[in-house]
Amino acid sequence: MQRKIYSQLVDWKQSSNGKSALLIEGARRIGKSYIVEEFARNEYESYLIIDFNHTEAAVLSFFEDYATRLDMLFQMLSIHYGVELVERRSLIVFDEVQQFPPARALIKYLVADGRYDYIETGSLISIHKNVKNIVIPSEEQHLAMYPMDFEEFLWATGNGKMMAYIKDCCATQTPLGPLHRKAMDLFRLYMLLGGMPQVIQTYIDTHDFRQTEKIKQNILALYRDDIHKYATGAEAKAADIFEAIPSQLQKQGTRFVLADINANARYVHYESAFFWLRDSRIVNICYNTFAPNIGLGMNTERTTLKCYMADTGLFLSLAFDEQGSMPAEVYERILHGKLEVNLGYVMENMVAQMLQAAGHKLYYFYQYDDKDSDNTMEIDFLVSKPSVTSRKNICPIEVKSSPRYALSSLKKCMTKFSQYVTRPVVLHTKDLEIKDDILYLPVYMTGLL
Repeated sequence: MQRKIYSQLVDWKQSSNGKSALLIEGARRIGKSYIVEEFARNEYESYLIIDFNHTEAAVLSFFEDYATRLDMLFQMLSIHYGVELVERRSLIVFDEVQQFPPARALIKYLVADGRYDYIETGSLISIHKNVKNIVIPSEEQHLAMYPMDFEEFLWATGNGKMMAYIKDCCATQTPLGPLHRKAMDLFRLYMLLGGMPQVIQTYIDTHDFRQTEKIKQNILALYRDDIHKYATGAEAKAADIFEAIPSQLQKQGTRFVLADINANARYVHYESAFFWLRDSRIVNICYNTFAPNIGLGMNTERTTLKCYMADTGLFLSLAFDEQGSMPAEVYERILHGKLEVNLGYVMENMVAQMLQAAGHKLYYFYQYDDKDSDNTMEIDFLVSKPSVTSRKNICPIEVKSSPRYALSSLKKCMTKFSQYVTRPVVLHTKDLEIKDDILYLPVYMTGLL
């Protein structure tokens, strides 16, 4: 499957020229290993992959016995894997490097040696137990990887020309017209399946939602297992947050309410659990900012947040899991817009996922004033413009899933913070339109903002 990160790997190889290792971070099952091997096969004369999830004790001993004798280390690895390493034309991959921190600690000296290129992949990279007793190498260049985005999904399903047309319409602010309905149908399918490559490939092969649901439930089970295995000291709290995400978003409240989990819960007691889920890339955290101005990160209330699943396909399977899996009938009803449930919270989760994949940090704006209703407002997302100007650097975004909706908060925000905010955006299920200085975009254009 074609992934955008491939071009970034090529850029790294050309610009680094052996002066840095590349560390690719991301959640489990998003395709890190696959794309790195594809890159290694295409761009190098030879490559060697060490999967620390399934590595013999003998290989681990190489890193301990020959840490200061790199000639011997390379010779032993070459013999064990049956790969001839060629100076400056070979790549060594440390797959799931978090499982064996000593290998990561050795990166500093491997890069200084300069004979080969190095890529590390992993999840839970920054978890305390995975960096304990090692010096983090400054020679690492970090790269975040996410589930497949909408464009990658269209490539995989043979609809790449549709994305090219969507891009043109977004750039020229032109409605799609007759093709809007087809684009929305494809978007709903993407929302249902999510961005896990194995899920998408299974659908391409079978067109059977029951088969894709099995894959998604397996991934959810893997995430639950990771929480109980690795969220040391915060296992129960992280598990409670994870299971509560759908109900919290369905209430369409302004924040994650811990009291719904435990009447005596306080953020200070759950902070490490939120951080663990965020660092594992299982969730996307969106913080409330108290001023929609440049420097959103400096104006956040860290105890007031929304918690989204990092993959909306998994989110739906978690939300509609009544008897161990989401029924195929629910897939069909959502796909055809016939489910008798308000899916605004699903759309909001999808927008958060797409914004995150496009490189935006997630912020929202909530303000309550019991004395003046004009000061009470909630904006779903705020994003910064790519280049800072003297004013109007923040774009407020509202997400609307139903055909009929009001924009009272957005209009209040436009009036009160006119010096800070640029033209606002409404992401909805209808075609592109500009009206009253508001840009209405079909939700499938989110990643193009």
